[in-house]
Amino acid sequence: MRKVFYALFLTLALCAAASPQTRRTTQPGARTSASTGAAKPATQQKPAATTPAPQQTQANSNGAASAVAVDCGCEAGPLPDVLATVNGIKITKADLSPEVQQQVQELQQAVVNARKAALDDEINDILVEAEAKKRGVSVEKLLQDEVKAKTVEPTEAEALAFFNQNKAQIEQQAGSAVEFAQIKDQVVAYVRAQRQQERAMKFVEGLRAASAVKVISNDATPPRSDADRARVLAAVGGRNITSGDIEDDLLPNIVRVQQQVYILRKNDVDLKINNVLLSQEAQKRGMTERALLETEVTAKVPVITEAQALDFYNKNKAQINGDFTTVKYQLIEYLQSKEAGNVEGAFAGRLRNAASVQTFLTPPPAPAYRIATDDQPEKGNPKAAVTLVEFTDYQCPSCAQEQPIIERLINEYGDRVRFVFRDFPLQQHADAEKAAEAAEAAREQGKYWDFTAILFRNQSQLKPEMLKQYAGVIGLDRAKFDAALDSGKFADKVRRDLEDGQRIGVTSTPSLFVNGSPVTNISYESVKATLDAALKSSSKP
Repeated sequence: MRKVFYALFLTLALCAAASPQTRRTTQPGARTSASTGAAKPATQQKPAATTPAPQQTQANSNGAASAVAVDCGCEAGPLPDVLATVNGIKITKADLSPEVQQQVQELQQAVVNARKAALDDEINDILVEAEAKKRGVSVEKLLQDEVKAKTVEPTEAEALAFFNQNKAQIEQQAGSAVEFAQIKDQVVAYVRAQRQQERAMKFVEGLRAASAVKVISNDATPPRSDADRARVLAAVGGRNITSGDIEDDLLPNIVRVQQQVYILRKNDVDLKINNVLLSQEAQKRGMTERALLETEVTAKVPVITEAQALDFYNKNKAQINGDFTTVKYQLIEYLQSKEAGNVEGAFAGRLRNAASVQTFLTPPPAPAYRIATDDQPEKGNPKAAVTLVEFTDYQCPSCAQEQPIIERLINEYGDRVRFVFRDFPLQQHADAEKAAEAAEAAREQGKYWDFTAILFRNQSQLKPEMLKQYAGVIGLDRAKFDAALDSGKFADKVRRDLEDGQRIGVTSTPSLFVNGSPVTNISYESVKATLDAALKSSSKP
């Protein structure tokens, strides 16, 4: 099911993350994240992280309260009773810390809440699409006319008032002081998005009042069989919404929760393994655990000098707010902490190497999404057993950095792999969507690759007038190109890519998928290894 209200909401976390104090050094292979959530008019979103719904509790054998597992339908598989053994000592699921168990509960409860809201989202999508068809316009044009055009633009004074009201929370999320001037544009965008959200809710409420919407069941529970998936929850204008439709839309969220839950549990188990080994080693040496750590960790941590901090500052000053004098001691503390972590990790590694350690937690399986590849730019063999799909943004620096890697892989794999390219313009990149339309207009004239190469080389110059100039540079029919760009001829095509990407959980660019499975590391070596594994798997009888 398409998600049409994809760009109507920003979070306060964005405001905080966008401030200079919270920038981080970009690592090789890093991606540009989307700045929007998939907000829907059915559910009023809040400007801050919401408190999870209270968990049901029951008394355990000791009389203490313990959380009751929620039926989220999002566990990757049954959790083994024994999660690890350390020199014969068992670490069981009952040994997971209360904090981790609570975090797992909150993540899984979020899936339960999302499943409850998903039916309204599906109904709203169908109504909006039907209204757009009725008016003979695109969904984008409908939302532009009924939501964006009817939203009152916030003034700077209103944005400042909002900032002052929420300053404490913004600074808490940023981890440091934040001035309004630093994030003014983000605050204005947030207030605007809030108003658009409110307007969208009113619009869709009007559509629901005037339409034939029959809700058969609000009880969207995790399906256990094909019959459960086929259960009809609602009918809108002759279209049924089934439990399977809800699960398909929730799949990216479920996958993320599975991964987060696995990491939480694994980190907790690793910590407990290290604690057991530390205790055993201290007992073996006849000393306290604290004394052992002093000997093997604290005493071996090198002291960070001012010169080292200055060298780090000079290499990363573009991502650091303030001059060296201002941040010197923070940098020294950061680097000192990093060195301590390295020494502690090395010590833990030595203890593990000398011990008998087994872990039984397994990572969740990688999802394999069905990604449409019809009528898309592509290279390689259309009939290849392995397909790589990239969702890209022409204004995204990380996408430009990824292009030489993709081109190298195209040359290396020849007709063994099919390479397909889809658009995913991020909202924070104001010119990306029109650039994507321009690329489609160039493809219509057979010059997609020439045109996109220019786009990636000129990411700061992607206004429509520049896009038209680029069309002239590569010899396109300017009249035809300009007409396509001005009329939004390919807007729906770009929108389809964007919505399909959101449906499978794309939130950043570049996002790569090999045979439907997401590629988490987009370095050359990692993508090549993923392609080789897929080719090997496809060749098996």
